[in-house]
Amino acid sequence: MTLDEVNAAAKALHLTALSGFHEDGKTTILLGPLEPGFWSFVTDRPDFKGDDPLDNWSCATISSLADDLNAKAVFPFGGPPYHPFIAWALRSGEVWTSPVGLLVHKDAGLLVSYRGALVFDEVIDLPNPATSPCNSCTDKPCLTACPVSALGPDGYDVERCKAHMDVDETCRAACRVRMSCPVSQTYRRDPAQTTFHMEAFHPS
Repeated sequence: MTLDEVNAAAKALHLTALSGFHEDGKTTILLGPLEPGFWSFVTDRPDFKGDDPLDNWSCATISSLADDLNAKAVFPFGGPPYHPFIAWALRSGEVWTSPVGLLVHKDAGLLVSYRGALVFDEVIDLPNPATSPCNSCTDKPCLTACPVSALGPDGYDVERCKAHMDVDETCRAACRVRMSCPVSQTYRRDPAQTTFHMEAFHPS
């Protein structure tokens, strides 16, 4: 199995490998949305239904993909216990901790998200470690983007964030901090997907 073969199979499902790592002779590949076009694709699938439609689609789709590729499917939801997706991502050399504490991906920026992972009982060649985009980001707009300083270098005040979302339609639609990242702005994620995640975080 090669990473190109994994991505070729995932591409048909609008998924892509966003990071991966090796451990004990196995390879774990974390899958996220393939943009552009992920949201229009997934919301039109029959498995996108129920109280948690995106998780339902992810579970059905990635489980089927795992069967096809002779891998094991694991997910960031469905616990406890939960799989340590954040720690896994940070091991990959493609994801780092941003100045505001959120994960930042070399291609997805602060909009990085994972729908699941494939665990292979073999070592698959992975890309060489990259360099964090934050290293060359001189303005670091993420540090000042939150209008109420709920998310910044000193941590995350979740209650302040949610309280402000109640009175700010822009924040209900998309997190200003995540969207301020220059890499996020090139990721081409459908705004409707971002709003979906914000609604899941703080239902109106």
